[in-house]
Amino acid sequence: MSVAPVSPPSPSLGNGPLTIRTEMWGTTAVLASSGEIVHGCTTVLDPVLGKLPGETNGLVLDMTEVTFMDTAGLQFLERLEDFRADAGIPLWTVNWNGQPLRILELTGLSIPPAASDATGSLSAWLPPDIRHLLALLRSEQGLAAVAAERAERVRRLQAEVQQLQQAIESRPVIDQARGILMAVESCTADEAWDALRDTSQHTNTKLREVAEAIVTVSTGGPPPAEPVRTALRDAVRRQHARDDTR
Repeated sequence: MSVAPVSPPSPSLGNGPLTIRTEMWGTTAVLASSGEIVHGCTTVLDPVLGKLPGETNGLVLDMTEVTFMDTAGLQFLERLEDFRADAGIPLWTVNWNGQPLRILELTGLSIPPAASDATGSLSAWLPPDIRHLLALLRSEQGLAAVAAERAERVRRLQAEVQQLQQAIESRPVIDQARGILMAVESCTADEAWDALRDTSQHTNTKLREVAEAIVTVSTGGPPPAEPVRTALRDAVRRQHARDDTR
């Protein structure tokens, strides 16, 4: 394992439980660790290593977002080394800083430049893709690019979670509207769903809002807007017409 200190991490990084994101660069796996490496950390690491693609032929441990490590964290490094040896693949670590770096120094571990020669430039013996990856992860510009990419991934995941939450919250009222249509229009659950969806698409109205309008009018509230009423009526007629042709 090769270890290298580089630029200090962003002060915006906070403490917290260890998390590990796997980022594949070709067939090299970058383990982007974040938080604190303390007792029990191998229980987080083992599932990550177990899910690596079979074609993985290199590991890079990126310590940029690790804010704390105690001596138990050395078990984390030993586990990585054992995995490397068993898999027969190279392992590099980059971006050791602050307190985790001091722990290595206190335990007497040497900290040679990661895969570098005496001048600090990456060794020519490394494969070009690995040399490029390590250079990227060690440079301020590269760190910024990687951080931006990780932030974009988090943003996409948050958007997906929000969409799922909205779908879960919308489901009850949509089911109510389907039930109303099934009772009033004598249609099946699938036909009621198709009518709701068609109305939503033809009026550029969210499906939940169409469903809410149907539920509201069924309980004595005001009727839906005219475009929604017309589109819903046409959608139901289309469903009945399909039934007649079967």
